[in-house]
Amino acid sequence: MYLVESKGGAIVCMLLSLSFLGTWPALLTLLERRGRLPQHTYLDYSITNLLAAVILAFTFGEIGKTKPEMPNFLTQLSQVDNWPSVLFAMAGGVVLSLGNLSTQYAWAFVGLSVAEVITSSITVVIGTTLNYFLDDKINKAEILFPGVACFMIAVCLGSAVHSSNAADNRVKLSNLASDQNLAAGMTPASAFEGRKDLENGNATVEKAKFGTADFLVELENRRAIKVLGKSIVMGLAITFFAGVCLSLFSPAFNLATNDQWHTLKKGVPKLVLYTAYFYFSVSCFVIAIILNIILLYRPVLKLSRSSLKAYLNDWNGRSWALLAGLLCGFGNGLEFMGGQAAGYAAADSVQALPLVSTFWGIILFGEYRRSSRRTYILLVSMLTMFIIAVGVLMASSGHRK
Repeated sequence: MYLVESKGGAIVCMLLSLSFLGTWPALLTLLERRGRLPQHTYLDYSITNLLAAVILAFTFGEIGKTKPEMPNFLTQLSQVDNWPSVLFAMAGGVVLSLGNLSTQYAWAFVGLSVAEVITSSITVVIGTTLNYFLDDKINKAEILFPGVACFMIAVCLGSAVHSSNAADNRVKLSNLASDQNLAAGMTPASAFEGRKDLENGNATVEKAKFGTADFLVELENRRAIKVLGKSIVMGLAITFFAGVCLSLFSPAFNLATNDQWHTLKKGVPKLVLYTAYFYFSVSCFVIAIILNIILLYRPVLKLSRSSLKAYLNDWNGRSWALLAGLLCGFGNGLEFMGGQAAGYAAADSVQALPLVSTFWGIILFGEYRRSSRRTYILLVSMLTMFIIAVGVLMASSGHRK
């Protein structure tokens, strides 16, 4: 079994994980904005997310000879006395699945950049604190907790960015409706409906520029989750719920692999990284499949009702969803590999993934184009906190004995 043993190797794993975990949300957001139902997308994503864990288990988990205290993946898979650690790993998979499923809806309401900032910040504030004590304080507290404080500030700034950007959008849409439709006695809602292209029914005749009111209307007509006119509180509530769920999966995985609570009987080897990740991903997959099949027939947030047959026949964007699952699966695996070597508190620095997501949000989706000066100042301040935070958390890395 291959394990990362050096601090340098752990940092490489964290950086790779950061790029992967910051990219897959952009792919799922892209599909939702193109009109693909999130239930269909998440089912595809879940399949390859599990596949990534299986690949890691049968490659890195099988390298070298098995040892009594550190068995290879297949050897440990047949052992039954380690069920307490297995349950911790599976609990981590459950909360990760709930968190990722929630964020898929949060991205639509709050925007990719801000949703990732808030969820990641909550993950660090709660999860990193728990991991610090679970890891027997191997990370440097005088460096670690100032980094956590930066993430706490980023949560507040992220909420302010969302509120300011929502206000900017309301002004844009109000001006559009006033200029073109109110004189004719039309409501803003009926005005938006009237701007659909008669040929395809979901886009304006002339492609709108990023950040304009026309672009916002075009996006609303095309996307799967309708968000215009919805309360910002709903989006923030979903985002905060996702953040709390995501803050718990890393500590649960930490307990599964290191048995800090001494739940295993004497002589029973701890779960190795790849076995724990396999159980973790299986539970994540099962929960995702159950919840999304339910959501196919009982959708939330006024989404269209679907079916298993419709899902199986929906190949529009499936390759992107499958790629997103692989990126997330390998990203989480690399985070755990780095955490096992340098401490899971330091590995939580990958929660600076909004730096990557914001890049994709601005480049691909035109987020914050033509926004107010106040919004830009808040956005830059938020990202500055993240840059500082990721550097500080990585600097706090210790070495597990």
